[in-house]
Amino acid sequence: MTATPVVEVRDVSFCYGKEPVLDRVSLSVPRGEYLGLIGPNGSGKTTLLRLMLGILPVPEGEIRLFGTPVPRFRERWRVGYVAQKAASFNSAFPATVAEVVSTGLAARRRLFRRLTAADRQAVEQALDRVGLLPLKDRLIGHLSGGQQQRAFIARALVSRPELLILDEPTVGVDASAEAQFYQLIRRLRAEMGLTVILVSHDIGAVAHEVSALACLNRRLFYHGDPADFGTEEQLCELYGHPMIPIHHHHHHGEGASDA
Repeated sequence: MTATPVVEVRDVSFCYGKEPVLDRVSLSVPRGEYLGLIGPNGSGKTTLLRLMLGILPVPEGEIRLFGTPVPRFRERWRVGYVAQKAASFNSAFPATVAEVVSTGLAARRRLFRRLTAADRQAVEQALDRVGLLPLKDRLIGHLSGGQQQRAFIARALVSRPELLILDEPTVGVDASAEAQFYQLIRRLRAEMGLTVILVSHDIGAVAHEVSALACLNRRLFYHGDPADFGTEEQLCELYGHPMIPIHHHHHHGEGASDA
């Protein structure tokens, strides 16, 4: 008997009005996988995530999390989610870094209950994992873009999830923050045994980080080893116009040492 996949998507289709967004997509994510979900903007990537997270109902097909159909899945704490542009919110928002991270505990606790000592410890541990513990009392709006991003990763980790889903996490951060981000995810995967789904339209950045690649543009065009992806025909089919195939070597100079 094979192990239950962390995420299983079976023949899922979805339309906004009459506009088809997903067309019979099937995808399985085994425990421990680091999946890069790539495709052009408007290809249905964020919609697929929202269906996985139960934010949108699945009209056709089925999605299971840890073996349970999404509508019946109650163990929300097992899934950590960092939304798109999580860091580009109102910079005057009057909350400290620790307060923002503590909101990630809602899945594990009753709303509006005071934080217990164990809750506070969980918040500090999550901040420590992403290297932000010294800044826990700083206002979130006073952090750099890369630091804010790490705060939202800590918020996603505070419930000690088994699956971490990141939607376009490096949009709007500079190249050095991006390199640090990928390094952080590698370390968190190793330390916490996480299964990770990373959504991006930047195939070049993710192809050499992930253990599996799924290429979506309404339909699933490819799912497999990143090393086998990247022929010109595949990219042309995915993006609808010729692109230069990617045989990626790390382009951030500072990344070479930790390869």
